Amino acid sequence: MHADNPIDWREWGEEALAEARANDRPILLSVGYAACHWCHVMAHESFSDPAIAELVNPNFIAIKVDREERPDLDAVFMKATQALTGSGGWPMTVFLTPEGLPFFAGTYYPPVRTAGMPGFGEVVSAIDTAWRQRRDEADASAAAITAHLADAFEPLPATEGKVDVWAVLDRLSGEFDPIHGGFGTAPKFPAPLLIDALLVKGEPGSLDVAQRTLDAMARGGIHDQIGGGFARYSVDPGWVVPHFEKMLYDNALLLGSYTRGWRRVPDHDPLLRAQFERVVRGIAGWLERELLLPSGGFASSLDADSLDSRGMQHEGIYYCWTPGLLTDALGAEDGDWAAEVFHVTTTGTFEHGLSTLQLRGNPDAARLAAVSAKLLAERQLRFAPARDDKVVAAWNGWAIDSLVWAAGVFDEPGWLELARGAAECLWRDHWDGRLRRSSLGGQASSVAGFAEDYGAVALGFARLAGATGEAEWLSRAQAVLAQALGLFDAEDGGFHDAAADAERLFARARDVSDNPTPSGTSALIAALRLVGLLAADEALIVRADLASRTTRGLLEQAPRFAGSALLDALVADEARTGLRPAVVVVIGEPLGQDARATWRMAPIGTAVLAGPAGTEGFAHHFEDRVEPGVYVCRGTTCFPPTSDLTELRTALWSRVN
Repeated sequence: MHADNPIDWREWGEEALAEARANDRPILLSVGYAACHWCHVMAHESFSDPAIAELVNPNFIAIKVDREERPDLDAVFMKATQALTGSGGWPMTVFLTPEGLPFFAGTYYPPVRTAGMPGFGEVVSAIDTAWRQRRDEADASAAAITAHLADAFEPLPATEGKVDVWAVLDRLSGEFDPIHGGFGTAPKFPAPLLIDALLVKGEPGSLDVAQRTLDAMARGGIHDQIGGGFARYSVDPGWVVPHFEKMLYDNALLLGSYTRGWRRVPDHDPLLRAQFERVVRGIAGWLERELLLPSGGFASSLDADSLDSRGMQHEGIYYCWTPGLLTDALGAEDGDWAAEVFHVTTTGTFEHGLSTLQLRGNPDAARLAAVSAKLLAERQLRFAPARDDKVVAAWNGWAIDSLVWAAGVFDEPGWLELARGAAECLWRDHWDGRLRRSSLGGQASSVAGFAEDYGAVALGFARLAGATGEAEWLSRAQAVLAQALGLFDAEDGGFHDAAADAERLFARARDVSDNPTPSGTSALIAALRLVGLLAADEALIVRADLASRTTRGLLEQAPRFAGSALLDALVADEARTGLRPAVVVVIGEPLGQDARATWRMAPIGTAVLAGPAGTEGFAHHFEDRVEPGVYVCRGTTCFPPTSDLTELRTALWSRVN
């Protein structure tokens, strides 16, 4: 994206850093990502300006970083940016000493001074002057900020004793938006990790918060009503106008949340069930149609921006409509109907008279599907947003996990094959005895994976192993975890995000908060628990218990940013009352009737394992189990194998000592 900029960008690495030290030149570090709207704006306005390049190239070593490839760099320099400015975001603009220490930072800068914000050329000139004339101030600033951040990556302290999950849930409910659903105010992000946690107990209050949020997002402009999938966040509290970039990680996690949310909808609410299933099928369809690569992996994202008929770049124009555009695509009758159903107005709900599509009421499902298909076909004639074809290991791991869940619940073998294809891509292209963070066109990056990569990939492999009864995937998950335990161990029992042998920065990345994906620590905890159950390896579960203690301080003090830790704590709380996580063995077809019933009814935390009698490679789980049916054991209590739904529900949900 930046190859044609007149600025002489380098890649982060020893060569660029050595050049900075040798020439005693400060570093201009710009961190962004492919789908970032304001990154595109700054690239067009400033990075493409020859006059700015003439200021940068002789005086700085300019380094461009993709935050999705190097989350460790993004994490440590974002901490510095927030400490220096009080806020953060992308594009992130940081000036460093030749030794790589930050002394000045900001985010987006316009090309010229605007509304009190200095122009980028003005900033570059001022930093150059300060470096030449007041070098000691820059060095002092760098020393002060790095000292300030020395303990910034340590987990928050926790109280003694077990977590009071009800107090945490009460605190979380105080941040719920009862009008629009979701948590907090604008900008409002989807909260799949919190939603998953709120589904665990099935308690009416928590369940209501989760389902109202899922329904509100499904109806909002943040949801692509005709193409499936979700944008990254909403700029307003009501989910009306999204920031239009569409990311794999959001949709991978939301696919799982809507699947598990569907399981909790009572039979007497068929409209809500249909709504959630429509969302699930939309996400899975979008993943296959728009993100699936020839390698079997999934691309990272779609841009927020696309071209109009004049070749001008605009945010969101690909997704928006006017009443006239609907009529042109559908005819007068269906056009008027669609305008009402999708709340497309003459004044517009976005900008320039355009409207995002929001679902109103409960329209006829068949007509909605037919109209949506016609609008999608019409939209595909527009200039589509660019796609970032980079395969990120962690994001594909979460996609595998959710696709397996959705395949099991909705009896969709095609989704299971999508999961298998992505898993094969990761094992083939990303594993060489070490897990690689990303690949492009089948070629792995030299950047080694981070804790979240190891955790998400091991989780996806293990979930696939359980659904298919193919022990090779469990063996691969064990190999990934065995390496992770040596690379990311922290002295307090938790995990660092960057490996022990990774490049040394001024701080070692470690964050137990979810933002917006599970933290590396939580990703590894989830994988340790699932692999531990499937492999009957108690040591892995004990290791997960130890690591979970490092998330408790955040969970108690800021639960909104600890959804995956809350889920883990709630499952543990259920275990204390007799509903311990178990391996439920299905003797039969991976997606047969018994397996489907188990996927639909099993408590969260259950490891579902399906395969024919005599399947090997899963410890003792298939021993002495030859009759078709579902075998439920929890602790020392085992229930007779059954294919009866009532008996199965009783076995799955009975609390035992």
